[in-house]
Amino acid sequence: MVVPSWVWGLTIVGIVGLLLFDFFFHVRKAHVPTLKEAATWSALYVGIAVLFGVGVLVFGGSQAGGEYFAGYVTEKALSVDNLFVFLIIMASFRVPREDQQKVLLFGIVFALIARTGFIFLGAALINSFAWVFYLFGLILLLTAGNMLKPDGEESHSADNFIIRLAKKVFHTTEHYDGDKLFTLVDGKRAMTPMLLVMVAIGGTDILFALDSIPAIFGLTQDVFIVFTATAFSLLGLRQLYFLIDGLLDRLIYLSYGLAAILGFIGVKLMLHALHENNVPFINDGEPVSVVEISTAVSLSVIIGVLVVTVIASLVSRKGKAQTAIANARRHATAYLDAEYTTDAAERERIFNKLLAERDQILALGPKYRQMVRDEPALMELLERAAARHDGAVERGEAKTFDRKLT
Repeated sequence: MVVPSWVWGLTIVGIVGLLLFDFFFHVRKAHVPTLKEAATWSALYVGIAVLFGVGVLVFGGSQAGGEYFAGYVTEKALSVDNLFVFLIIMASFRVPREDQQKVLLFGIVFALIARTGFIFLGAALINSFAWVFYLFGLILLLTAGNMLKPDGEESHSADNFIIRLAKKVFHTTEHYDGDKLFTLVDGKRAMTPMLLVMVAIGGTDILFALDSIPAIFGLTQDVFIVFTATAFSLLGLRQLYFLIDGLLDRLIYLSYGLAAILGFIGVKLMLHALHENNVPFINDGEPVSVVEISTAVSLSVIIGVLVVTVIASLVSRKGKAQTAIANARRHATAYLDAEYTTDAAERERIFNKLLAERDQILALGPKYRQMVRDEPALMELLERAAARHDGAVERGEAKTFDRKLT
């Protein structure tokens, strides 16, 4: 698809404009987005992405339109998976709820910059060396295999080498000072955890780019489509984080679905590499006659796998129990952390969430209630949260509830 330079310019200006609008009208003033706010703006950003795709379809043809939507859906799904890691990192750094928007927006901007660099690098490599398709295909197949391995929160630890080095080289503090990156401690300038968490988010963004860029190049080699599908999948990610907060852990089969999608795209890339082959030791450097997977088939497989994955996750009773337990642990920890939020309404919302998760666990029956009792640390955490809330009720800082958590 031939794209005039002025279209490139307008597209980039539009994307930058949306990011600036997001910062000045939503993120600049620290606050916790309401569900209505998150839902409205999430729908708006998805609508913008869809309208742009319709424009690609009208002006670029069905092939370009299909490639854009296949790339957008794939990148959006990978972005949702990235939110799991963002959640773990922000929990590790105890980022105050009101300031999480700023961290997420920084992550989105850094991801966009990093992925743009990888996009142009990937395009240059593909145009110069056909064997790069083999490399991208291998990366995706290995990534798909790694996604099938069981892992926990410790596999995404925020305490990486860069963070440890920063703590040794620079004077750091364990406490936040609003959303400031630096503060004064005993008259000395010190780095706050806000800067450290941004470094951690930025580092993970680079790793995410190594997976997502080969994935979308497996669906299209058109640089404009690759760039726009990637950019629009990232826009609105901040709002989506707050919209599906608490449901992330519910998608227990998402990693399997993404593994299937990345594996499928990896095979597609390998077939394309064989079709374009010029590697001397494969078929004497001549192209291999193989079946190539069309864009329509790719889009159908991607959407089909995601639909099955999401439905299977939502109907799973085990998934419901795991989600309720994980969220109860997270909300109890947040409620007990005095620095997590200074907003009384937000603290009340957290405790209400905790009660709802308690009720959900009770409703699932004895088998899943036992899962909670088998974790003494979680039981103790829930009781401490209940006792803290009782104290807030006595001081008139919170409403009275049936506090029996387990």
